[in-house]
Amino acid sequence: MYKYPKFKGGKQVLTRVYDNTKDMLMNITAYNLKKGESLTLGEPQMETAILLLKGDITYYYDEKEERATRSGVFTDAPTCLHVSKDVEVIVEANEYSEILVQSTENEREFPSKLYRKEDITSFVSCEGRWENTAVRDVVDIINIKVAPYSNMVLGEVYARQGRWWSYIPHHHPQPEVYYYKFDRPEGFGACFIGDKAYTVKDCSVGMFPGGKSHAQVTAPGYPMYCAWMIRHLPGDPWDNTRTDLPEYAWLLEEK
Repeated sequence: MYKYPKFKGGKQVLTRVYDNTKDMLMNITAYNLKKGESLTLGEPQMETAILLLKGDITYYYDEKEERATRSGVFTDAPTCLHVSKDVEVIVEANEYSEILVQSTENEREFPSKLYRKEDITSFVSCEGRWENTAVRDVVDIINIKVAPYSNMVLGEVYARQGRWWSYIPHHHPQPEVYYYKFDRPEGFGACFIGDKAYTVKDCSVGMFPGGKSHAQVTAPGYPMYCAWMIRHLPGDPWDNTRTDLPEYAWLLEEK
């Protein structure tokens, strides 16, 4: 449900479709790449999204070469490459870089898509509600509207210091994974899964099986970043699907 995976050799395994995180239905891995280091990515029968979190990298794929830069998750918009099954991608770091790789099974074939900064849409959520205690900035990258052929959803959330988000507590049938980052190593928050609370730390992971309620908050002085990843279910894709816990529904009616 919640874990604090360590980096080993520049690699941090978040979820796998075959281990005790198999209910998430996704392979998710974070990588730290040294300058000049390269990775070959792409899994048989799996679509893959490669999100740049920080640094300067070059994507090599489909006989193309595309460079992407990002000063950091709190200061710059994302770039993400999305490819279908059996497409090989080489990522080369032009300086120290951080990437997040999300994969899941998908029999469909589709053209590779590089989501550049100008392709990314964002919006502010819950502004003006509850004295702005749950206001946050939401970034959409891959979803059912822009990529109906995909089995995945990928986005980012920027929670302002001392704010709640993923609020009010809610759940949905589709499994979801959160990957958290802070701009200072001592940053912290709390994640509520069902009736249990977990301390959110830099590079920690929240995992929400279908039907499990969740919400989180970050400490004053510590903005929180989160990459959020959802797996569509067969015949039941996620399209802003949510069921709010009824005991908190009155909050949505408050003016």
